[in-house]
Amino acid sequence: MSPKAKGVKQVVYNRQAYYNYNILEKFEAGIELSGTEVKSIRQGSINLKDAYCMVRNGELFVQGMHISPYEKGNLFNRDPVRPRRLLMHKREIMSLYGRIKQDGLALIPISVYFKDSRVKLELGLARGKKLHDKRSSESEKTSNREIERNLKGVRNEE
Repeated sequence: MSPKAKGVKQVVYNRQAYYNYNILEKFEAGIELSGTEVKSIRQGSINLKDAYCMVRNGELFVQGMHISPYEKGNLFNRDPVRPRRLLMHKREIMSLYGRIKQDGLALIPISVYFKDSRVKLELGLARGKKLHDKRSSESEKTSNREIERNLKGVRNEE
C-alpha cells in the first residue's frame, strides 16, 4: 500500500479565463467525481475552455468541463460533459450567488489540480472584458515583453 501523495500538482490551467475576464477573487472548491473520471484527470484528459459555474438550488455546479472517458473504464465511464457538483460551504455558495446576481459577475474555472490526492478546482469571480480592454491588455503585454528583451540585451553586452 502506497502512502497518499502530498503537495499540489497542477493538471490543467485555463489561459482563456485571463484573456476574456478580469479575475477579481479566487476560490477553491472540491469536485464530486466518479473513479474513472479521477483516473482520466490523472492522465491530463480534461478541458476547461468553455466551462463556467452556476448556482442551482443552493448547490454549485460546473458546466461544460470536458473530462475524456477513461480508456480502461468501459461501462463505468460517465458522460464527458455532464454537470459536476462543486463542494463548498453553503454560506460561501450563497455569498457567491449574491455577488453574481447583484454585480453581474461570472464564476469561471481557472485551474484543476491535485491537493494531497484530492481533485480541486480553482474558481475565479470575474467580470467580462470588453474588446478595447482585451486590446489594451494585449498591447501592455507586448510592450512588457519588448522591455524585457531590451533589458536582457543590455545585460548580455556587459
